[in-house]
Amino acid sequence: MHGTQPVKPIAPRQRSLIRAALALVVIACGLSLRWYGFPLGLPAFVVKYGGSLLWATMVFLLVGVLLPRLTRTQIAIIAMVIAVVVEFSRLVHAPWLDAFRLTTAGALLLGRIFSLWNLVAYAIGILFGVWIDRLVEMRRVG
Repeated sequence: MHGTQPVKPIAPRQRSLIRAALALVVIACGLSLRWYGFPLGLPAFVVKYGGSLLWATMVFLLVGVLLPRLTRTQIAIIAMVIAVVVEFSRLVHAPWLDAFRLTTAGALLLGRIFSLWNLVAYAIGILFGVWIDRLVEMRRVG
């Protein structure tokens, strides 16, 4: 163990701040993809599922902001439950909910059309969030 430094864990408050900053970057990327993806000539598949992937990454990071003492696995499970609930909520058609989905905020937060493929994109996005979170922690500790 020569030359290794002791592992200094990141305090929960600092971890939350880092995750919040990462979430803001992910939100900016997601909005940019949705707003500029088609004008830049990106394929619809990339715009649609890239946005879903980034949405799930954001959910993972925000759950981590709110619950910094949980393990990444626990955060990922909660994020996936949220993603599944949101996706299946698209099968519910209450007038007030449909009206909200027609707004920009509603479309970005809840989406409009149910798709099992979104669940795949969400799972990949959450794994991406786990990877980013781990990478940042390794760089801060190392």
